Amino acid sequence: MPATRQTLKDEGFTGFRTLAALDINRIPQKPGIFAVLQPEGFEPRFLARSTAGIFKKKDPSLPEAALAAEWVDVADVLYVGKAGPGSKGNRGLRRQIQEFVDFGKGKPPGHWDGRLIWQIADAGSLLVAWKELPVAELNQAEARCHAEFRQLHGRLPFANLVQARVKGN
Repeated sequence: MPATRQTLKDEGFTGFRTLAALDINRIPQKPGIFAVLQPEGFEPRFLARSTAGIFKKKDPSLPEAALAAEWVDVADVLYVGKAGPGSKGNRGLRRQIQEFVDFGKGKPPGHWDGRLIWQIADAGSLLVAWKELPVAELNQAEARCHAEFRQLHGRLPFANLVQARVKGN
């Protein structure tokens, strides 16, 4: 798993924009995977309450001890997600990342993957990077990233609470 900014670049990820200064129109509309990572020298502090939207009447906030238990000190990567084309072919990275950012601003989400990101103080300073991939490679790429990260660190990235798997495995 590309666990640093440099290894992500070596794997073909681009972007590396802060969540606060993200120009959504510069993100491709094609399917792919994306990663949220901490900038160099980042010191995590957790908010008592998440800034994320409520999902199915559930508050996305966790106790600070639970957040600290998920933190992986030696890894830059905090979350890896995927962006498929959607049933109408109009989703992709741009829309998925926009919805992810909107979720952090309190809008209700369609899912709450990566919700722990929005309980980090100064989440806007975190970086997002992406890599376009053919639809047929998405599930396998996300599952591979999770598995390799887990092999390297003994756990998933901070905000990935469920390991992606390829169906049939």
